[in-house]
Amino acid sequence: MSKKILVINGTVSPEKTSYSIALTKRFIKHYQTLNPQDEFIYLDLNKTAMALKTLTVDNFGTFFNAEDTDFYVDQLKSVDKVIISCPMNNFNVSGLVKNYFDHILVADKTFSYKYSKKGDAIGLLPHLKVQILTTQGAPYGWYLWGNHTEYLRGTWEFVGAQVNEPILIAGTKVSPMKELTPEQLVDQYDEQIQKAVKTF
Repeated sequence: MSKKILVINGTVSPEKTSYSIALTKRFIKHYQTLNPQDEFIYLDLNKTAMALKTLTVDNFGTFFNAEDTDFYVDQLKSVDKVIISCPMNNFNVSGLVKNYFDHILVADKTFSYKYSKKGDAIGLLPHLKVQILTTQGAPYGWYLWGNHTEYLRGTWEFVGAQVNEPILIAGTKVSPMKELTPEQLVDQYDEQIQKAVKTF
């Protein structure tokens, strides 16, 4: 039975120089080899009006609406899997991804405290399987307080999704990795990518 996969692009880098996009393309290539019948839906947050809206005191009353919240919550409910691609920007996810989460993390839509234990929540998207693909300029461990990969994992698990082991390419801005093209660097992770594809 075919599956629907939502691919969320959260990078602000141009495609030609983006390690995140190169990683995503390689993951999808290997995935399609094993699952040629599955359908892909692409969501580029750069070209999505919702992801360009930041929550402020001035728009709080209208921020959560049918166009910007319900549509994207319903989209998540209509697919089986999510691939989310995001680089580290200033020690966190990109602003695009943060705006996306701000719109879809809504009580009684993607999570609920009803019938939950004190201090806990029940995720309302347990049907989802999520693959996180992240990149960062610094080597892993330099800024653990800004672990955007774990932030993404925790957020998706909060809404009940099953998260496949994330793939992080770290150190893209230091030698010798910075001398490589995105595709050349992704080549070094090809075995890890193929392994992840088999469990996604």
